[in-house]
Amino acid sequence: MAEFGVPPALLVRAPGRVNLIGEHTDYNDGFVLPLAIERAVWIALRPRADDAVRLRSLDFADTAVFNLAHFEPGSGWAEYVKGVAWALQDAGYALQGWEGVMAGDVPVGAGLSSSAALELAAARAFTAVAGLRWDPAAMARLSQRAENRWVGVNCGIMDQMISAAGQAGHALLIDCRTLDTAAVPLPAETAVVILDTATRRGLVDSAYNERRAQCEAAAAFFEVAALRDVTSAQFALRAAGLDAVTRRRARHVVTENERTLAAAAAMRQGDAARLGQLMNASHASLRDDFEVTNDALNQMVALAQRQPGCYGARMTGAGFGGCAVALVAADAADAFARTVAAAYAETAGLQPQVYVSAGAAGAGVCEP
Repeated sequence: MAEFGVPPALLVRAPGRVNLIGEHTDYNDGFVLPLAIERAVWIALRPRADDAVRLRSLDFADTAVFNLAHFEPGSGWAEYVKGVAWALQDAGYALQGWEGVMAGDVPVGAGLSSSAALELAAARAFTAVAGLRWDPAAMARLSQRAENRWVGVNCGIMDQMISAAGQAGHALLIDCRTLDTAAVPLPAETAVVILDTATRRGLVDSAYNERRAQCEAAAAFFEVAALRDVTSAQFALRAAGLDAVTRRRARHVVTENERTLAAAAAMRQGDAARLGQLMNASHASLRDDFEVTNDALNQMVALAQRQPGCYGARMTGAGFGGCAVALVAADAADAFARTVAAAYAETAGLQPQVYVSAGAAGAGVCEP
């Protein structure tokens, strides 16, 4: 560890994620089905004998220094680490200082949860140094609290939960109301291919707030706590009373929750074709009813869906740019990735990034 002149005592990692299905359902108390990916944030560290934390980021070419006995708000990437320390101590955990070097390969701004990976890597570092028991669900909740309360970003629990509790070869079905989770295996002989459109989300903040308000209005119309409580049958009976736009927004959430549960069932049965059909239907709903795609996403998904060996594809994340995700036969994944990337570059004039994943484990301590 050139930064400190001594080898590290510990090496921790926490993964990014891609959401297979269940989009814009989290804030409606619904269901999501994310997958931890091989791209991750890594911290090599050694304990200190005092309360100081010193962390060098190779990616940002910046060093953060703070003291566990006295937190001062700041700005930038270090606030995610500091926020996790604050949340852990505020919850009663006794922490110890450490120094380390951090690097990662989760692309920033692509909707693959680089911030949650950083938070969970920090949580893994703090708990490992202090000799604390690792409780994935508890650490996910505290990392979410750090982002909500310290960093000031109103995120849900999905990103932190999958980064903390992911299992290799599995997605994680998360009930966003109860926070119950269940590991669901990827169908045999399949791969997940992430297709970064090289466009970044422009209108997402204002559009997100607007969609959220529309969903809340629809829930009030149906006299339920959240749209998660409305079935397709109930929607069909009463939806005519909603204005056309709110009706489309609510229809997406109601049907997406049902698709997500059906997707988990298909995965348990090893039915890749059914899972792919549900992913295709999810994209159509996000495009036509929730209206959060853009031309780049629609183009990428259409290219993917036409390829041999592709079971299904959809946009993933908040929308208006970022990534699409495809379920592909494992033996076709490399050819699929090359063909789609070349076709997209030719038609869109943008160079996409493509990542193939088999589903990674959640945050852990590795051999340094």
